[in-house]
Parts: sequence; C-alpha cells; structure tokens
Amino acid sequence: MQSARRRTSHALARTRRRRAVAVGVVVAFAVAVTAALHSGLGGAPRPAIASTVVKPPPIAPVMPDPTSAIRWSNPEPWAGTPAPLLVASFPADRSGDRAYVAWIRASRTELALYPGYQGPGPSALWRGPEMVPVSARSTLLSTFNSGFYEAAGPAGFYVNGRLYDPMVRGLATVVQYTNGTVDVAPWTGSARPGPNIVVARQNLGLLVNNGRATPAAAGSYVWGTTLGGVAAIWRSALGVDRNGNLIYAAAPNQTAPSLARIMVHAGAVRAMELDINPAWPMLATFGRPNAGAPSLFVQNPNQGATRFLSPSQKDFFAIYLRATPDVRSVPF
Repeated sequence: MQSARRRTSHALARTRRRRAVAVGVVVAFAVAVTAALHSGLGGAPRPAIASTVVKPPPIAPVMPDPTSAIRWSNPEPWAGTPAPLLVASFPADRSGDRAYVAWIRASRTELALYPGYQGPGPSALWRGPEMVPVSARSTLLSTFNSGFYEAAGPAGFYVNGRLYDPMVRGLATVVQYTNGTVDVAPWTGSARPGPNIVVARQNLGLLVNNGRATPAAAGSYVWGTTLGGVAAIWRSALGVDRNGNLIYAAAPNQTAPSLARIMVHAGAVRAMELDINPAWPMLATFGRPNAGAPSLFVQNPNQGATRFLSPSQKDFFAIYLRATPDVRSVPF
C-alpha cells in the first residue's frame, strides 16, 4: 500500500514538473518572440475603428471541394443590423472533424469576463455572480469558455477594477478598453492594468501574429497538459481580425499548429489559445432576448447551452449588445 502511494505521489510530482516546464517554455518563447513587436498591450487603447463592414467575407473551403465558400449565418436576428455576431462551421481537415467559428462585431458588442467559484484561484476579492447575472440577460448574445486555471502557470486576470492575478509581460492577453475597443496581443504594461482597461485575461503566448502561426505554435506540447497526453484534443482560441473584431474558434482533435491554421483561415491577424480538453470548449448563442432559445453552437457533447446561466466552476466570457459607444464597466 505504501509503495502504491509512493508511486502515485511520484507520478503526480512528475505531472506537476512537466506542467511547470511546459508553461515556462511557452512563456519564455512568447516573451522572446514578441518583445520587439509594436502591437503590445498595456498602454493607451488603439483608436476605435468605425467599421462599415456589413459582415466578414465568406470563408474559403479548407479542403479542395467543388462546393461554394462557407457562408456566415446570423443566429440572433432579434439583435438588429448589422448583425453583432455571426457563426460558421466547416471541416477542419480530412477526418471530417468540424471547426466552429464565431465573428463578433466590436462596434456593436460588449465583452464581459466573469470569475467562477474556483477560477481564478484563491482570492479575497468578490467573485460576482459566477454566472451571467439575471439583471443583464436582456441583451445577452453569447457565452464562451475562457482560458486555463491560473494554477497552471502565471497569468493575469483583471476585471472591473479588480486584479485577481497580476499581469505578466509578454503573455497573450485579451483586453477591452473603456472606449469599447478590444484587442488580443502581447502584454507590455505593468502588473496592474490602467484605468482605461475594463477586462484583461491572459493565457500563454500568441498562437497567431501578423496573420500567420507564431514559431511557438509548432510545438503542441507547450500548449497545455492534455487528457491522456495526446497532442490532438478539443482546443479553443480567441483572436482579432484586421478591423478589430473578435474571432472565436473551437474544434475537436486539434493540435496547436492546426488550431493556429483554423484561426488564420477564419481571418485572425492575432490570436491566443483558450481552454483545451473535452470538458471545457463551448460557445452558446441565444435566439431571443433575455437568454431565450439557447443554442449550443460548438457541438461539444460534454457541454450544454445554458452552462453559464448558473454558477460556473471556471471563469468565462459573455457577449452583450452594446448600449453606448463607451464601455465603462461590464455587467457584473
């Protein structure tokens, strides 16, 4: 019995060491690759882009196929025009596994980040409702998963003036500023975001930069501990297109390089990996106001469309219709 306990203890210790090494490698790689980039975050926001784009262009088929390009669809016509959120699905590779992509118009939406009751980690700070607050559901468009537990490696987590974990220079960060603009880029600021930022969430380094996979994307083993140790697993990512709109993607049986290819194919100029493994990736839309007609767009059988309408274990993102040009605080 003692021998079995020792073997279990040694196995757990090896897993922790591998996780720490993997996170350390990707953080170091991210800092080295992005240190000289001008697209870092932490200072003043970029000017708001008054986009006149009605919708993003169709996505060309990934595989050689005589069918037409993949068209975007609007799951929420109740939200008015131009559509604040569009979705598309296409075969990710020859296996038949599908990639699920959502395009989120920055000029008509507001990004919200909510802590869960276990993620971020231990904190004396108020965690809020740990779900989409009932009072904010009238304009809810979508919910989707966030990134890793902060216990997996240093990563910043900031929302509504509360710093749950300090920001780490060089890490990929999704940010929403008070003027409503959003971005995904390496963090170049201090450990605490400034007053012009309402949301900042980090997760590893950049997966895509300048419209192509980063050098770090080539090594799947540094992009998180996978279930069973396999490289191809459920993975998700968040990025921005050239007009500053958000792009979310998730797909099963993906490596880090193949996930980067999906993001580039969908139009992302910069992107970061979010959560991985079967338990986590999901994106839901709502076909009516007040969180009505929930629909699970990302067809992950481990998930449900109403997951974040009740208290959540991990943090998550929500997308709302934006009521005013400036975003002073997310619904909390």
